[in-house]
Amino acid sequence: MLRLLLSLILMSGWFIASGQRIQIIDADTREPLSFVTIQTTDQSWSGVSDEEGAVDMPNVQPDVSLEFRRIGYETLSLTLDELRAYDFQVKMISTNIELDQVVVSATRWEQDRNRVAARIRSVDPETVQLQNPQTAADLLGLTGEVFIQKSQQGGGSPMIRGFATNRLLYTIDGVRMNTAIFRGGNIQNVINLDPFAIEQTEVLFGPGSVIYGSDAIGGVMSFQTIQPKVSGSDTPLVTGSATGRYASANREQTGHLDVNVGWEKWAFSTSLSSWQYGHLRQGQHGPDDYVKPIHVRRLSGVDEIATQEDPLLQIPSAYDQVNILQKVRFRPNDEWNLEYGFHFSETTPYGRYDRHNRTRNGNPRYAEWKYGPQMWMMNHLKIEYRGNSPFYDDVQLSLAHQAFEESRIDRDFNQPERRTRTEEVNAYSLNLDFIKNTGERNLLFYGLEYVQNDVQSSGMSEDIVQGIVAGTSSRYPDATWRSLAAYVNNEFRWSKQWTVQAGVRYNRFSLDADFRDNQEFFPLPFEEASLANNALTGSLGTVFRPSGKWVIRVNAGTAFRAPNVDDVGKIFDSEPGAVVVPNTDLEAEQAYNLDLGVATTIGRSVNLDITAYYTSLQNAMARRNFTINGQDSILYDGIVSQVQAIQNAAKAKVYGLQFGLNIDLPRGFAFRSNLNMQHGEEELDDGSVSPSRHAAPFFGVSRLMYEAGPLLLQTYVQFQGERSFEDLSMEERSKDEIYAKDDQGRNYAPAWYTLNVKAQYQVSESFSLSGGLENITDQRYRPYSSGLSGPGRNFILAANVAF
Repeated sequence: MLRLLLSLILMSGWFIASGQRIQIIDADTREPLSFVTIQTTDQSWSGVSDEEGAVDMPNVQPDVSLEFRRIGYETLSLTLDELRAYDFQVKMISTNIELDQVVVSATRWEQDRNRVAARIRSVDPETVQLQNPQTAADLLGLTGEVFIQKSQQGGGSPMIRGFATNRLLYTIDGVRMNTAIFRGGNIQNVINLDPFAIEQTEVLFGPGSVIYGSDAIGGVMSFQTIQPKVSGSDTPLVTGSATGRYASANREQTGHLDVNVGWEKWAFSTSLSSWQYGHLRQGQHGPDDYVKPIHVRRLSGVDEIATQEDPLLQIPSAYDQVNILQKVRFRPNDEWNLEYGFHFSETTPYGRYDRHNRTRNGNPRYAEWKYGPQMWMMNHLKIEYRGNSPFYDDVQLSLAHQAFEESRIDRDFNQPERRTRTEEVNAYSLNLDFIKNTGERNLLFYGLEYVQNDVQSSGMSEDIVQGIVAGTSSRYPDATWRSLAAYVNNEFRWSKQWTVQAGVRYNRFSLDADFRDNQEFFPLPFEEASLANNALTGSLGTVFRPSGKWVIRVNAGTAFRAPNVDDVGKIFDSEPGAVVVPNTDLEAEQAYNLDLGVATTIGRSVNLDITAYYTSLQNAMARRNFTINGQDSILYDGIVSQVQAIQNAAKAKVYGLQFGLNIDLPRGFAFRSNLNMQHGEEELDDGSVSPSRHAAPFFGVSRLMYEAGPLLLQTYVQFQGERSFEDLSMEERSKDEIYAKDDQGRNYAPAWYTLNVKAQYQVSESFSLSGGLENITDQRYRPYSSGLSGPGRNFILAANVAF
């Protein structure tokens, strides 16, 4: 009888624990805390607190503990007995130190930041609302660790750790955004994304090829868009927001609306955004070399040079854009979650400003040089199942189709021929990802991936006077690029202080290109080209936390970039006396990287972190002399020409430091600073060594912040060091149109800074105002390698209504 009574008491305690709702609050303010991640130590259950700071705890084993984590708060571990003692109310202590957070970019799964060996930086929606970035490229710049290059206002090409363009990877909701025509030159695809529709932005620094495959050499930029929220009850959940914004430097007029409607099992989210950007005005104080007081206009069938009333306007740089996002979510139970997303983005044509700075015989080189409408569309279906299989605890199936369209339009000054080259890419992807807890301290991630890109390229020549349209050479051959891969990544918690991660990926890639449509313009002795090869990549990292105030990370890894259509299609870069032919023996570029990162908290108010890294790029693709059918020269376009091909013949190296400092000051003040130093060298086509083009100068941002109730204030300085002529890449030294002149008349990138202030005020629970003044001292500056100057003094005002 006594045993039965004791059993009933224990069972009663068990069911009380399992049936209780946990309430989580801030220990100082007593305000409820949403988005707190709760996880059992045996990985059997995890949850996230709602807007009321509450979460329902299901049946869990009585001998496990629960860990509570939230960005800016100390991690808390409690047993079930301790939870009962606290009456299931959990008080979390604010630190404002971002050592503890949940990230998804490392493995595609939610993961404790403290167990990731790579350096990761995040940008949350609250920061976006305060800073008001105009594009997703500007959003990335908010990290203070990603350098943004712009050749035109409709652009933004990130540079990370000395790499850029097709040696960086973009993902949107876990789907690879890079295509087979990503080139080595600067790209602007990131502007397809809508900052208003992004819930979380993460940048993973260093190799990411084990999880993401080709191109993830310098880093991975992961964007998670808004997820439909179910109500979890019979009562519908209706939420949303509307934003209007104006900026003076380019007369921006932006409108945004998002709505979420959720029921117990179904939810729908809609996001609509529209931007109108005028020509961008640069600052008053700075190098005169950046001022172009004229632009070309066409009147009565004649190109003429017009003098601008405002010489600081950068004409042409205006464009418009629209973005649409529609998501549907169905969660029939706790095991299944299905989500479909439709993404659409389109711009108007926009001028490439740097090309309009080129001259010939004292006149502008071009009357027109612009990108045609840039379109991106994605259909994405993601199915997730949480089960109890011997092979997985959670499985995700991701199916996506993306359609890209971009074009280049150019016409010489006072010439009738307008050339238009258009590229269309249909990208298909399938990802099957598994996660399995294989023991109390071991977590296994593994999966399969298939990617296919179908590329269609066309060329058109139009005589705008006679109205005659004819074909011309396309930029690329029509082609299909494929990738098939399998990966495995393991996380082993050696102890409470040590976590070890190791992963490996095998990738098979192939490319088939058809040159027949260009035989009329390039009479080559071949019509088709194919290549197939493979790449093996791996990673090994460890995280050591000797105490609650120290984190030491060591991460070694490899990454690769598979040859794509842009590499094979370089036949169209032929020059007199030389012809570039496809090389079907091309292999993947290989990168070898080592990171060492240390982060520490001093007291409860200071956080310092520093990461040193070194990356060696081998088998880099470069143009070298070649033979075809045993011959080193062929008759091409009536000229005996040296045969050349893109070959795995070059190498590069980059090393640097990333430094971060966070200080929480008394009375609501805080200080944040990020500094970046890097040096890169690369081997050129002729075998000589040059400073790396994509290794940015010293740059960073320092912020002083203040928070008092509904008011947020921030003043910050953004800066870049000088890049002298000697330190410019060889290919950059001759670009007169984008650089200033030093005292010897040589091109260089001057140092610059901007002083800025931002503010946000919560007028009521549903209405807020934000804005600021950028570049207060009206500096005329141009970020390194950019063809467009940054905005001059810029007043921003935004109003937001939430419901």
